[in-house]
Amino acid sequence: MFNPRSIAVIGASRDPRKAGYIVFRNLVENSKRLLGYKVYPINPYAKRILGVKAYPSITKIEEDVDLAVVVVPAERVPLVLEECGEKHVKVAIILSAGFSEVGNIELEEEVKHIGTKFGIRILGPNCLGVFDSYSGVDTIFLPYFKVLPDGRRLSSLPRPKRGSISLISQSGAVGVAVLDYMASEGIGISKFISYGNKVDIDETDILEYLLYDDSTRVIMMYIENIERGRRFIEVAREVSKRKPIVVLKAGRTPSGARAVLSHTAAVAGIDKIYEAAFKMCGILRVYTLEDLMDSSKALAYQPPAKGNNIAILTDGGGAGVMASDEAETLGLKLARLDEKTRQEFRKLKSSGAIVDFAITENPIDLTGSATTEMYEICLQLLLEDPNVDGVILIVLHHVPLIVDIENLVHRCSKLIKEYGKPTTVGTIGGSEMAILLRRMFNEKCIPAYTSPERACRALAQLVKYGLYLKRFS
Repeated sequence: MFNPRSIAVIGASRDPRKAGYIVFRNLVENSKRLLGYKVYPINPYAKRILGVKAYPSITKIEEDVDLAVVVVPAERVPLVLEECGEKHVKVAIILSAGFSEVGNIELEEEVKHIGTKFGIRILGPNCLGVFDSYSGVDTIFLPYFKVLPDGRRLSSLPRPKRGSISLISQSGAVGVAVLDYMASEGIGISKFISYGNKVDIDETDILEYLLYDDSTRVIMMYIENIERGRRFIEVAREVSKRKPIVVLKAGRTPSGARAVLSHTAAVAGIDKIYEAAFKMCGILRVYTLEDLMDSSKALAYQPPAKGNNIAILTDGGGAGVMASDEAETLGLKLARLDEKTRQEFRKLKSSGAIVDFAITENPIDLTGSATTEMYEICLQLLLEDPNVDGVILIVLHHVPLIVDIENLVHRCSKLIKEYGKPTTVGTIGGSEMAILLRRMFNEKCIPAYTSPERACRALAQLVKYGLYLKRFS
């Protein structure tokens, strides 16, 4: 599915507005760029599509076909799946909708039966399929760009760059929203898998595959229900020992559960059972898309924390208070600084290295007189302190003496990498300076967020995962 030698797009189209065209074009372009798989368009009414010879049926292709991507109306899926079976296709990704999610249960059962009869593994139906940033397999039928009526060409769904986070999503819409965010924030992805109605391949199968995928370090999941609960727990337990799993489980309320049923025909189940199961196998549960993305970024960029004692370094008192409140709410403790650290802070004041009115009790407030040099020397003291397990670094760029933010990011990120203690960054604002500051930290693999609270929540996940790993050390 991720590294096929050949792909047939059944329902490939010459019409740029249709899903069959977008999928085929993406695969052809990626294949040329990466010198990868062969792509065959299947369309009985076309001789060539994008310059590639078209075939009326997959059975007419002389070479072997590893993967079939099905983009035809639901009622035609059984027939083309039978042909895939005759061709000995190993995997079929069925993008087509119109099955159990709209009450068409018999048709879905027929598809399942055909897959079982021929030994075809099926992803879907009613899904977006997969995107693999390394192999170039991209079955997402949503365009990279859209052209507005006035002629402007805007990015609509740019694919994220290569990275170490993989995303499993039962919902295609939620999945592409996350991809959109990741691309805009410069966060890399390894694999995206949208599995829809999961007539065969489900979240447990995918999770088990990603356990052994070397390009995946962090797994984030959007799920609405789990059918093979016992097996899921077994697999998740093993995965969590090696790779963090962050899950957004929808359908927590009666209203949400009803919406799930109409969306993918899945039964959401009792939320308390899911909550207990997630805790049992070390899954990090979140409740918003924002936290799903924030947590995954932190886990991909920073090491797990060894404890829950944190330090906060800021140049704004109010932001420090906000971070302190959020930290305590999340079960984090403001570390009592080691006596040696406290002495060093006193020396810094007396020498004039930091202003004498700076607050040097945790949280550390450098005030509006902060400079890059002050940030660097104080951050180093906190990272060296044996009582500190992690740091929340709050940088309010508005203060007058912080101008060269590139220098600040370089010096702070160098220290963070040197000491290896998990650190998240919180900034406030949407100005060009604020956006650039966050981007620079992110590019150095120091996760940066738009508020102190988001930085706290991200660090809390590093603490939670670190404490879970302690059970096995």
